[in-house]
Amino acid sequence: MTENNRAGAVPLSSILLQMITGYWVTQSLYVAAKLGIADLVADAPKSIEELAAKTGAKAPLLKRVLRTIASIGVFTETQPGIFGITPLAALLRSGTPDSMRPQAIMHGEEQYRAWADVLHNVQTGETAFEKEFGTSYFGYLAKHPEADRVFNEAQAGYTKQVAHAVVDAYDFSPFKTVIDIGAGYGPLLSAILRSQPEARGILFDQPHVAEAAGKRLAEAGVGDRCGTVGGDFFVEVPADGDVYILSLLLHDWDDERSIEILRNCRRAMPAHGKLLIVELVLPEGEEPFFGKWLDLHMLVLLGAQERTADEFKTLFAASGFALERVLPTASGLSIVEARPI
Repeated sequence: MTENNRAGAVPLSSILLQMITGYWVTQSLYVAAKLGIADLVADAPKSIEELAAKTGAKAPLLKRVLRTIASIGVFTETQPGIFGITPLAALLRSGTPDSMRPQAIMHGEEQYRAWADVLHNVQTGETAFEKEFGTSYFGYLAKHPEADRVFNEAQAGYTKQVAHAVVDAYDFSPFKTVIDIGAGYGPLLSAILRSQPEARGILFDQPHVAEAAGKRLAEAGVGDRCGTVGGDFFVEVPADGDVYILSLLLHDWDDERSIEILRNCRRAMPAHGKLLIVELVLPEGEEPFFGKWLDLHMLVLLGAQERTADEFKTLFAASGFALERVLPTASGLSIVEARPI
């Protein structure tokens, strides 16, 4: 008797079918997130008729979506046709510290559509997003403010989830001036400054992002110690920081563009400065690792990539840095530390 024929064993075909149909889950979660279902049932379960009325959906069709994702623990059907919150569904609420609603919406809209062209991407090298939308991803965001807002909210939410792991893993006490390049709304920089009451920070990003970040820094209680600067990191970055942080930034760019960013950091940095790259550092071989999937997503979205430690070392050698160490954190992200040479 083979393994797959034993009583209770899941056939390999069923396992593979779940993988093949994974997009069903993605899009069902997207529907729930876009309609704001978690916000509507946060205080108490609601009937499908009430949820449909509040969201403009068709009640029988919305019920089919919710009963399906309730079967995987996202929402619960407390009585027939009445749905309530679960710990997983709570992550789809708006405005909560651990909200993943922006991520569910972001991955269900333009980014989802780009994956339809992944085969073309692999065969030709043309970035799938650009084939689908006729422009680069960041070019698209520049022309679509709502998509840009969702992207920055999603990035801020993810960074906020991992910020404490970064602060716990690395000693920031030697640094008086912390410069966060491509910082978004600044959740990592806020966490660092809260942990180091004597330090000051500079948040650097595109002008409209830096302007919006000021309110977030004030809300985090560090606005009086952190300035915001808008600009283009392909042109120049703020000078004279003790440490420069690039968190989830280089994976947005190919090697040539990443080296441009790093060289600008090197020009701005004093001899005693440090460079910290916070990213998913890929292990060699076939070890399961989320970063390998994100690497494919970066290919589809931006023609970019995640990197191994050796690949970071190559980038540093071309831009005036030397790799010192790779420090894992509890979040799965690693801190890649380099010094100027």
